[in-house]
Amino acid sequence: MARTAFLNRIRQSGSLVPAALTGYLWLKGGWPELPGLSCPLRALTGIPCPTCFLTRATCASLRGDWHQALQLHALGPLVAAALIVWSVQAIRSRRFYPKGLQAWHLVLFVLALVVYWTIRMGLSYGLGIQAFPSG
Repeated sequence: MARTAFLNRIRQSGSLVPAALTGYLWLKGGWPELPGLSCPLRALTGIPCPTCFLTRATCASLRGDWHQALQLHALGPLVAAALIVWSVQAIRSRRFYPKGLQAWHLVLFVLALVVYWTIRMGLSYGLGIQAFPSG
């Protein structure tokens, strides 16, 4: 019985994960020395992946630094807004999975990432225009 109650609490607290993630990214925007993951593709090959600089752009967006966010990754403000909406919705509905989220939403986002990355790669490696931030 105690085990079931414990599992129920964990299941119910899953709705707080989006808010915790959003809060952590907000904190990371002010304190970049907090732990995080770097891109393994860029570390191995030197070539940025479609999501390179997206975390930093999201952190900057959550802190209101739109200029830096857009310099890092154009989709950063969109991801920050989506995280805020997801956090509020998860807390209100007490559900981890966002209500109304459908597969085509994720497909559209992935396509936007790939198109944006392709443009940046073409500018950087094709035309020699610096489209990725250094660092």
